[in-house]
Amino acid sequence: MTARNGWALQGLDGAAVGAAPAAASGGHRPQALIFSFFGGVVLHREEVDPVPSAVFLRVLGGLGVAEAAARATLARMTRKGLLERTQVGRAAYYRLSPDTEALVTRAGLRVAAAAPFEHPDDTWTLLSYSMPESRRDLRHRVRAALTWAGFGGLRDGVWIAPGTVDVAEVFAAGGLDEVTELAEWFAAAPLPGVRVDELIRRAWPVDRIRERHDEFIATWWAGPDEADPLGQITGLGADWLQLLRADPGLPARHLCADWPAAQSAAIYRRCYEALLPAAERALDLELGRSVAG
Repeated sequence: MTARNGWALQGLDGAAVGAAPAAASGGHRPQALIFSFFGGVVLHREEVDPVPSAVFLRVLGGLGVAEAAARATLARMTRKGLLERTQVGRAAYYRLSPDTEALVTRAGLRVAAAAPFEHPDDTWTLLSYSMPESRRDLRHRVRAALTWAGFGGLRDGVWIAPGTVDVAEVFAAGGLDEVTELAEWFAAAPLPGVRVDELIRRAWPVDRIRERHDEFIATWWAGPDEADPLGQITGLGADWLQLLRADPGLPARHLCADWPAAQSAAIYRRCYEALLPAAERALDLELGRSVAG
């Protein structure tokens, strides 16, 4: 398994695991929706052209984001170097910066994985690190990177993740190379007598993760509303990324017979494949209308 680099590594997906689930029609931060829009539709095109601000305003507006909030988010993301802005006449155009495009592209590998919640049985990664008081400024960034990479905290400074995680790559992708020298990590397997089900529940909020799956399934079970394919595919992607952040791929055989991860993955694939052709056509129409306007 490769390291799980992604939008969440930089806090781009919005809420943490314990927050209330967000519905597809709203509840996500505008920044998370913008990244979902790029990752779900724009980067699939043969030529990635800058997108006019009018397109973002229409798509985000349909998802319940006020125009002022959408404009403020585009401006803030540009100041942070996440987006690049160009001006053509009175129209502003945006594209991902090269570093951010690489980040979103890497995230897409896990977003599009056929079985993102599955790992070889009883393979785990153990990580231990000690953060000196002088570097407490790194603590939040390290925890965010480890959470996206699938780690749960067993106790202070000791983390565990299902599967085999390239921890050095996780830290490098988050700009945390210096933390590599403060940490040790090992591939591990449980010895006889270890209660893996209890270990999982100590490290992760299993009941809340189950609620996230149930929310995703309830929202998308009936399929998307293809009357607004761009808005729907953007909301679907934001919901999916939030679920990927919540569930690192907990082994179902140690949880319950009806653990819903496989069902969530199947629903995501079905909805995304149904939406993508219409979303691409809608984006072509939006770009043509924006240019003509």
